[in-house]
Amino acid sequence: MGKLSGIRVVDLSLFLPGPMLTMMMADQGAEVVKVEPLAGDPARDQAPFEGDQSVWFRNLNRGKSCRRLDLKSDAGRDALWALIDTADVFVEGFRPGVMARLGFDYAAVSARNAAIVYCSISAFGQSGALAHHPAHDMAAQAMAGFLSVNDGPDGTPVVPGVPSADLAAGLTGLSAVLMALIGREKTGRGDYIDCAMFDSLLPWCAHIAGNAIAGGDAPRSTSQRSLGGAAFYQVYATSDARHIVLGGREEKFVGNLLTALDRPDLIAMGSAPAGEQGPLIDFLRATFATRTRDEWVTWFADKDVAFAPVLDFREALDAPHIAERGLLVEADGGHMIGPAIRFADG
Repeated sequence: MGKLSGIRVVDLSLFLPGPMLTMMMADQGAEVVKVEPLAGDPARDQAPFEGDQSVWFRNLNRGKSCRRLDLKSDAGRDALWALIDTADVFVEGFRPGVMARLGFDYAAVSARNAAIVYCSISAFGQSGALAHHPAHDMAAQAMAGFLSVNDGPDGTPVVPGVPSADLAAGLTGLSAVLMALIGREKTGRGDYIDCAMFDSLLPWCAHIAGNAIAGGDAPRSTSQRSLGGAAFYQVYATSDARHIVLGGREEKFVGNLLTALDRPDLIAMGSAPAGEQGPLIDFLRATFATRTRDEWVTWFADKDVAFAPVLDFREALDAPHIAERGLLVEADGGHMIGPAIRFADG
């Protein structure tokens, strides 16, 4: 029996943030009914496919039952009300105002089911000047400042590899829903959650944008310790045009590596302010360019240094760690990434 067994969820969300939220609930035993438009969730049609399903769709909607309803028809609305009557959680990801026009905003839903926890996920929230501005993940990242430090050596921002705003909203929404369910145990009433991708992502900048948060200048990648200004938090090319990373700036890691490379004279520079470690970065660039990525993997095997090879997804998913942790499973005719949340008693 999962931790959320007995919890019923009605999920009207599409694409990524909401489906991620409700999938994590389904993984823990919640009964999730995914309500789709007659054309279906657009993610169903997103390549690549394995068997007869989109890999994206399968990996965000496992464990759910799906129903297609026309919410502009009386029959569709009646069917949704029937689901709401017995639901604990309601999730939607439409632009602000859409649910009110359909007759399923929080005021209407809570009037019929006072115990329901209602979560609205949007790009910029239900209020404010940007509330109705259309946006997907990258626009939220751009407006929140994150794209400015997702840049190359010349300072030009590039398309982010991870939809961080989408994922932040999914995780934040999940946390809020679970908090509201706990609160309901005390009051008997549900609550409304205004979950914005922008709001959810913004706290993730605390460790990189401290000066800006405090009223100062914005961070620049070349002079910020976590963004490229530090030698021991840096990406380095190898002789085979692949890459490795040093991913820990602790004093012991600096000392261990530079001693092994016969350059103890550079150890002090590992503690210098970000942006002042140029000679150390240059030395490490020249050093790592002398061997292949896999030769460095072998060399680092007995060194206590925060080091990692840069793997592509094929290499990462084929690595022994994935199998050891059971993180890639085969089910329902395809591959799925296993749940990250696990409990000792199941």
